[in-house]
Amino acid sequence: MRRGIATVVAAVLASTLAAAGSATPARKPASKPSASASAAKSSDVVTHYAYLGKAYREPAPLSLLKPAVIPDEGLAGVRLGTNDNNLAGQFLGLKFVLDETMVPEDGDVVAAAKKLLASGQHLVIADLNAPDLLAVADLPEAKGAIILNIRARDDVLRQTQCRPDVFHLIPSDAMLTDALAQYLVWKKWTRWFLVRGQHPADVEYANDITRSAKLYGAKIVAERAYELQTGARRVDTGYQEIQTQMPMLTRGVPDYDVAFVADETNSFGLYLQYRTTDPRPVVGTDGLEATAWGAAYESYAAETLHDDFLKLANREITVRDYEGWLAASLLDMAVKQGNARTVDAIRKYISSDDLKLAGYKGEGMNFRAWDNQLRQPILLMDQLSLVSISPQPGFLHPVYDTDTLGFDQPQSLCKFSK
Repeated sequence: MRRGIATVVAAVLASTLAAAGSATPARKPASKPSASASAAKSSDVVTHYAYLGKAYREPAPLSLLKPAVIPDEGLAGVRLGTNDNNLAGQFLGLKFVLDETMVPEDGDVVAAAKKLLASGQHLVIADLNAPDLLAVADLPEAKGAIILNIRARDDVLRQTQCRPDVFHLIPSDAMLTDALAQYLVWKKWTRWFLVRGQHPADVEYANDITRSAKLYGAKIVAERAYELQTGARRVDTGYQEIQTQMPMLTRGVPDYDVAFVADETNSFGLYLQYRTTDPRPVVGTDGLEATAWGAAYESYAAETLHDDFLKLANREITVRDYEGWLAASLLDMAVKQGNARTVDAIRKYISSDDLKLAGYKGEGMNFRAWDNQLRQPILLMDQLSLVSISPQPGFLHPVYDTDTLGFDQPQSLCKFSK
């Protein structure tokens, strides 16, 4: 059921208290700001923000059940958030206009960003990898802008390469491995067999697993790198090749509780399940995964978001879609509840500990002052269900229990000042 009458009534009450006027909502997400802006009344307060993404080449999925390419991934979530913003905004005299920029695979993100910034756009939802995100954030024209990261999980963006204008809605890799580590320790599954790929991203994720093990008192009993190539995984005998390789990879390992896999490039992790020499659970980038969102997640009225997204995009919502929706919701909250009308005012509001961003996770979320990372519970899910939510019981923090996930202030290497 959509947000419905209760949400509308709350919005009307809020508009009365704020002595705001009314506006006509946008029926469809805007692809051109000029067209959307023309639909707003002259008395409306109009907030423009941009989506900036790039059509990166994605690794092919190991399962045919997963689509190889989702052209509007991330962007569809921003569109839904913008629709939601305008639905309630009509009662408050507020209008939200989305400017969409998708750079082709061989295109120039920096040039596209410069064009956006030159047009006066300083609220940017960035669906970019780490190198492109840093290139945009380091532009002189981007100084003072607000860049909302909905894609890049790289720890370095929260550590030595942090930027004061970049706010991270998506969790870092360190937050994800800590979330899994807490659950495994809570279960007393503290002996881990680490299996990683050869790609630099796999190595970085494996380093986070090692960090989490040390932090929470678990032990990595062995580490192995996957080197064999399946090659024929989708021909008639492909399963036989895999069935032979995985026991070879996992043979002769000291006793362990779980196989912790680091396969960021989606090359082999799926094949570990049910094929290890010893019968053990698989966790990490496959099996039991830590994630910001999942298609099977239904707690705290999350069905509402699933239903709304399915109606808009005709597919299941992904993590990047969720983060895009959350970014649009953050800007909506700053304008409506924070009464922010400028970029500086929005920055002040979203940087405040008073921010309580709703995201269907059972608590209001806000940003860490030392690295601009959004505090948030992390979902632990298999492909069909929610298993748990971290932080786990007993993992406490003096201020925010969610600060037990990822880099707390004493571990932070970020040097910008807030």
